[in-house]
Amino acid sequence: MSVNVGLKSLVVLGLCLLSGCSLFQSQSSVPAVHVCPLPPACPVCKPTMLCPAPTVIEKVSAPKVMEKVVVSPIQNQPSENQLKPELKTAGKLNLPIVGGVEFVLVEPSGIKYEARIDTGAESSSVHAESIQLIERDGRRYVRFSLLNPETREWVKMERRLRRKVLIKQQMGESERRYVVKLWMTLGKIRELVDVTLSDRTDFEYPVLVGRNLLTDTAIVDVSLQHTLK
Repeated sequence: MSVNVGLKSLVVLGLCLLSGCSLFQSQSSVPAVHVCPLPPACPVCKPTMLCPAPTVIEKVSAPKVMEKVVVSPIQNQPSENQLKPELKTAGKLNLPIVGGVEFVLVEPSGIKYEARIDTGAESSSVHAESIQLIERDGRRYVRFSLLNPETREWVKMERRLRRKVLIKQQMGESERRYVVKLWMTLGKIRELVDVTLSDRTDFEYPVLVGRNLLTDTAIVDVSLQHTLK
C-alpha cells in the first residue's frame, strides 16, 4: 500500500517538473513564426501579424527578340530599267530629241536625204543643180534639179523665189543663192521652211537642217545619230 502511494507521488512529481519546464521556458529562446498566406495588403491578415517582404533571389530576364521588319514593296513601283529616261522627249515643252545626223524627207519632190542637223545654221539648205531664175506673169520662179540618192535620178522642180542671199565663201568670194519654200519632214516634225539652194558637192551630206526647222520643235543631241523612225 505504501509502495503504490510512493509510485503515485513520483509520477505526480515528474509531471509537475515537466509542466514547470514548459511554463518557465523563455519565450525569446523559441522565436514565434507567423506565416501570412496572403500579401500584407490583404485584409485577411491580422494587424499583429507581420508578413515578411518578398526577397528577389534570381531575376531571369527574357531574351530580347529581334523584331523582323518587313518592308512591303510599293505597288506598281517602277523598275530600275523603267527609271532610266528614254531619249525620246526632253525639256519643258516635251520636244523630241534628234541626233546630229537624221533622215529628212524633202517635198514636193518626195526625196529622202541623210541630213546634217546643225543648230549653228540659221536656215536649211539642199544641194541643187541646174538652177535658173525665170519670170512668169510678173512673178519670179526658180527652176532646179534635186538628185534622188536612192535611184540616182534627177528630179526637176520649180518653186517661187522667196529671196536672194549673199553667202561669203572661205576664199573670200561671195556667192548669191536663191531661197525657196519646201516642205521638210524630220520624224514627226513637218514644216514649210525656207531652203537655200546651194552646191553641197564638197560636203558629206546633201541637206543641212538649220534652226528655222529646229526652233521650238526639237532638241539636238549631236552624240546621237538616226534616232527618229
